[in-house]
Parts: sequence; structure tokens; C-alpha cells
Amino acid sequence: MRNKKINRRRFLRRASGTVVGAFGFPYIVRSSALGKAGGVAASNRVVMSCIGVGGKRPGGQGTVDLRGFLGRDTVQVVGVCDVDSVHVNWARDIVNEKYGNKDCSAYEDFRELLARSDIDAVSIVLPDHWHAIVAVAAARAGKDIFSQKPLAYTMAEGRAICDAVKRYGTVWQTGNSLRSQRNARFLCELVRNGRIGKVHTVKVGLHDVNHIADNGDRISRDTRPTAPPKGLDYDMWLGPAPWAAYSPGRCHWNFRWVSDYSGGQITDWAGHYCDIAQWGMGTERTGPVEVHGKGVFPAGPLYDTVEKYEFVCKYAQGFTMIVAGHLENGIRFEGAGGWAFVSHQKIDAHRKSLLNSAIGPNEIHLYESNDHKGNFLDCIRSRSETVSPAEIAQRSVSVGHLGVIAMTLGRKLKWDPGMERFANDSEANGLLSRPMRSPWHL
Repeated sequence: MRNKKINRRRFLRRASGTVVGAFGFPYIVRSSALGKAGGVAASNRVVMSCIGVGGKRPGGQGTVDLRGFLGRDTVQVVGVCDVDSVHVNWARDIVNEKYGNKDCSAYEDFRELLARSDIDAVSIVLPDHWHAIVAVAAARAGKDIFSQKPLAYTMAEGRAICDAVKRYGTVWQTGNSLRSQRNARFLCELVRNGRIGKVHTVKVGLHDVNHIADNGDRISRDTRPTAPPKGLDYDMWLGPAPWAAYSPGRCHWNFRWVSDYSGGQITDWAGHYCDIAQWGMGTERTGPVEVHGKGVFPAGPLYDTVEKYEFVCKYAQGFTMIVAGHLENGIRFEGAGGWAFVSHQKIDAHRKSLLNSAIGPNEIHLYESNDHKGNFLDCIRSRSETVSPAEIAQRSVSVGHLGVIAMTLGRKLKWDPGMERFANDSEANGLLSRPMRSPWHL
């Protein structure tokens, strides 16, 4: 088990300018990189690096998270990593411009970055099929982790992350920032405290194919095989996924619509809205016991993740969750005495007066975080559980995984959330994991 607080001796060694690496070689860290920044001494700052930084395209999550940590006086970013040299060099320049030096290191192989013993924490923003390998390696290397949702590409890979986080005492925060928004927490507290009566149905609206089309130039339809662009280590980008010829429509952004790398919109957005649905119902550490549904799987040359869909989950607690692309994006709790709705942009209820009510001191109060990245950094110092730990993220995306599997097989499935196995269905259980291309493995 790691120390309860960040090791002060390690911070002081940083401040002196020399840190011994994982293989006994010293890293020379210039004082300009670890001196006072914004009035926060080096010994009180979290040293971070970012794995997966995206590119110049607006809204790329890798760049958003990099800038989100870089803008904090309590953080020192010392390294960036990406398999695309254009992306990683651009990110390195962002960091160096921020600090007014050239001390940020750029890596194209995450293993080299993780070998640095001066790094406390990493952010991970990668295609889903890479999450587990990098996260488990980072936990094993003693790094705390902020990783974007969904937790993992498969159920088995998500469980491997949970096991590693527990084994190595890792502080983990999933990047589903809705957990740190007041509206989501407050609405879940209303539901948990019975303000709309006993809930019988939860409707979760996720984005469907129409949202994909709205992304415009982010979705290239050019699926013709061609040589990878200069600077992209395409074999490394594929990593544990099956080998396939490069095409402009395959990566970077477009991985979401290819089943070799992702479960599509369902597993992407389950990390947001199925997460809040389970938080409101008090089932965030378990899952449904039955699932069935129907979906449209495109038969195109490349994009094959489910587009139009609806699946239904039944819970032992006595309620039903309906997840569909045609519903309003967000979570609607329907109870015997009314309903309540929340999304990233909206909160509503019937009765309206519920939105102005207060949660009493003797009622259920949920974990309060109003700053998702700040909560992660605070928990690094306290060694406390974050608002969105790995185990809860596993249960959130599990709803999406189960829905995709049920629609793929086209039949009703019985699920044991404790064992994380289907009952008497070897074919369904075979879809809980996937083989990895050599030499990659967990």
C-alpha cells in the first residue's frame, strides 16, 4: 500500500533538481521546471504527465484535459505522450509556453514515460481499446490516474483495471465530469430521498447516429486504404486491436464507430448518463439482472457499431431502465409521485417546486464534488476515494456493454452482477472479453 500522503522526500528531491529513475538512472530536472509557480512550492505540487493529447482540432478531449491540469498552480506537467508526433510536439509546445521554458519531455511510447519515478499521476485519453493496458501499467508503476470514460473496451478489461487500482492503492478518477456538477448530484439526492415516490422506470437517452452526423468534418467517410500519415506510428495506434489497413476514416476521432476499438455511442455515453441513472437509484456498485433490446448495426466497410437502438434492463431492486438513442439526451426518473430529469445542460421536474427544495440534514447526502479535476488532486493528497472511482465506472459502462451484447445476440440475457457473468450462456460470456494482438496483453 502506498503512503497516505505524497512522499515529501520525493518532492524535495525534485526541488533539488535530481530524481532517480525506475532503472537507477537520474533524471535531471531543472529548477525552472520545479520552482515556485503561482506561489505553490514544488513540494506541494502534483507532478503529472498526459498520455494521449489529441491534436489541434477544437474540442479534442486530450487537449482539454491537458489544459485543464496545466492551468492549475497545484500541478506541474513534465511530460506528454502520443503515437502521433505532430500531436505530441504540439502538446509539448503548449506546456513549454505555459512555463516559459523547454523542459517538457515528449514521448511516443507510454512505457518510457511511466518509467519516470518523479511522476505522481497521469491523465489517459486514448481510444477505448488501449485503456486497460495503459491504466494497469500506470497503476503498477505507482501512478495515480485520471482516465477518460468509458472505463474500458470490455467488461473483463474493466475488471482488470479495478483489480489493479485496488492492488496498488491507486487514486483513480474517471473523466465523467457530470458527477461533479451540482444539478446531477442534487437531482440524485431528490430521487434517493423519495421526493418523486418509488421509482419504477428510469429512461436514459444517449446520442444516436444523428448526433454522429452533426459532428460534420470530425467523421471522415474516406475508408480507402492508404499509407499512414508521416509521424503517426500506426502499428502502435492499433496496439492490441486486430491489424487493419490504415484509412483516413479509421482514426483518430473516428475510432468510436469501429467495433475493434469501441462499443460506439452506447459505451461512450453510458459512462455519463447510465452512471448518473445508477447513482440516483443507489445501484452504482451493482447492475441489472436482465437485459434485452434491438439495434441497427450498419453493414458499411468500416463503421459497424450500433446506431439506432433501444435496450431494457431490469434490476433486482424493482425498477426498469430503458436506454435508447431516440429519447431526450439525459436521465429521466419516473416515480409514483412525479418525475425528475437531468442532463449536462438541463434540470427539470414535476413538480417544479422540487427544484427549489432543500435536502435536510438527516436525509441522504451524496458525495459532493464541484471540481472534477480538483477532486482528483485533493484525493491524491488525502489518499481518499474520488467521486468517480474505478469500481463505479465499471458498473456504469457495464450497462452499455450488456446492452451491446444483448442486441448483438438478439435475445434476452440473464446477468449476475456479483459474478459479472451471464447465466448459462457461454456465447454471451465469450463477448465479455476479447483476444489481444501480440505482443500486447494484461
